Parts: sequence; structure tokens; C-alpha cells
Amino acid sequence: MNRVMAGFVFALSAVLGLPVLAQAAPCMVVTLTGTQGGPSSFQGLAGSGTLVRYGDDSNDCRGVFLQFDAGRGTSMRLSQVGATPGQVNAVFITHVHSDHVDGLADLLQMRWMQEYKLPKIDVVCAGDAAAAGGYLMSCAKLVAHTADAYIQSGEIAQRRAEDKARPAGGPADLANVVLFASSDEPQLVWSSGDVRVMAVRSAHVAGHASYRVDTPAGSVVIGGDAGNDTPAPPRASSTSAQVEALARGAQVIVHSVIHPVMGPGGGTGFPAPIYHRQSTATDLGAMAQRSGAQHLMLTHLIPPLGAERQGPYRLPKGAITVADYEVAVRASGFGGGLTVGGDLSSVRLPAKR
Repeated sequence: MNRVMAGFVFALSAVLGLPVLAQAAPCMVVTLTGTQGGPSSFQGLAGSGTLVRYGDDSNDCRGVFLQFDAGRGTSMRLSQVGATPGQVNAVFITHVHSDHVDGLADLLQMRWMQEYKLPKIDVVCAGDAAAAGGYLMSCAKLVAHTADAYIQSGEIAQRRAEDKARPAGGPADLANVVLFASSDEPQLVWSSGDVRVMAVRSAHVAGHASYRVDTPAGSVVIGGDAGNDTPAPPRASSTSAQVEALARGAQVIVHSVIHPVMGPGGGTGFPAPIYHRQSTATDLGAMAQRSGAQHLMLTHLIPPLGAERQGPYRLPKGAITVADYEVAVRASGFGGGLTVGGDLSSVRLPAKR
């Protein structure tokens, strides 16, 4: 029941002297489904992804399921919170780097095999974007060709031989691709009932986008790998001005992070251009403070907690800890809630008392 109808029922019940039943309070849960930073593997961490569930207390916030990015292992993490690929209403892609989309094929394949009678799943992303190097970044092509290997290997045909009701084109037949034109101004790209999702262009690679989910329970911004439009110092911040504007008034910000130890002079040998296109922990804290966020969730950690290296780049002073990230964030003056992400870390709005 939406808020307008609920108000009408309440008023009519009062006029007629009927008992008024309490309405279940709206709620939202933000869960990190994968926190691995970059296309590496460390201790079973899943690739980048964030699940936003919205509903009310009567259904444990499980009315709408929105998945932002789908890195390696997304379907397994969803299963750990009791969600199947068929329950996901939409997948939103920040950009088509492999560590953010490797799990999309798996999610669509499982839906095609086991839950194909359900409505198509929306895959929402920016339209084709030309990069300065002359190549094209294309989310639409990624989705269209997501099952090519399975088609070529014969698996799709064999699975259809078992059940001819499965769509002939394979998993891509179950995806409804929703494209939007990148813009520096937030724009509505998806909605359902009380849930609205806005998108804004942000810098990292061509076609990168960041998102904001607004619900009666609160708002969350998913920054992806957003960085500043100025690709290297001197600049005021490593964070995105567009994401900061999008985050004003939101309760939660979810964002990729890089620790200062990976920067030039840190002794790791990590490439400076890659370091500068990520947002640092301290700058993210400052952005969260300026935007008025209540909680900052760090994900896509570079380097991961407990790792002595980021890919081939060894940390000269050994692995860093949660405390190391916390110190870097708090140096900004941010005093709100802080999650240094591990897979399945969650924040609920409103918090349970």
C-alpha cells in the first residue's frame, strides 16, 4: 500500500470509527556483496557489488532487490542473504571493468536456467562511450554477448533440449537493457513504486556512472570507482564533484577506496595514474562530512584487509588493517558511522532499536 492510499484508509477509518491497523514501517538494507579491490583475488573476496533491499518491517525489507555491479561471486553472496537471481529486479552497472561485471553472466545464466518464467531483469547502464584512446566502452554489447561462450560450446542448446521453454537466445534474452545518456546533472533512470534511482556521470573510465537510490526509508549513493575529473594533482580532492552533489542529503554513501600507502612515495611501485583515478580514504571522509552523510561504507578496498600486496605490488610495511583505514578516514574530520567493508557487511535504514 503506497503512502497516499495508506493516508486515505487512515482518514476513512477515523471518520467511520473503525479500528486503525498500524502500517509496517518502511526499511532499506544496504549489503556489500563483494569488496575485492580491482581484478585480483584474495582470501575468497567477491568482486565489486552492492545489494540494496527495500520494503517494510512486515517483509524484512525484501520487497525490491537492486544490485549495483556484479563482480565475481555475486550470485553466491546473494544466496547467503537468501536471495536468488530471480528476485533481483534490476542490475545497475557503474562501468564495464571485469571486476565489476564478471558475475553478471553467472547471475543471468542462473536466472535463465531456473527462473526464466519470471519477468525480464532490467540491466541499467550508460550508453556506449568513446574513450580517448579510440575504443568504445559498451555495456549494451557486454549484455548482448554475455552468453556467447555458452552458445558456442553447445551448453545453451543442450539445456534447451532438457527444457524447450527456456528462451532460445540464452541468458541475454532475459535482460531488458535500459540505457541512459551520461550527464553531469542527476537524472532518473529507474523507478518502481516508492523507489527511485538517479544516475550521474563520474570519472574513472569512459561510461562510468554513479547512482543514488531514494526511498521513504532513506537514501544511499553508490559511487562505484568514481574519481575526480582532474586526473592528477594539483587538485582540491581525489573525489568526484558530481558524486558529492548527488550525495547531498543521503544517509549512506558506498564508495570504492584506495589507502594512501598505495600512493607515489609509498614504496609499493603502484602506478601513479591508477592511484590518482581512485578516491582516497581521507578525501572520502571529507566528502561524506560535507554532504551530510550519516554513514560511509568503504568497499573495493585497495589494498584488501590483511593483504601484503595488491596484485604484484608488495606493501613494504606489511598488511594494513581496519584501523589503518579508519585513521585515514577520521583524519578528514568525518564523525559519522564507518564501515570498512568486508563481504556481506550491511547497514539498515532506519537502524533497528
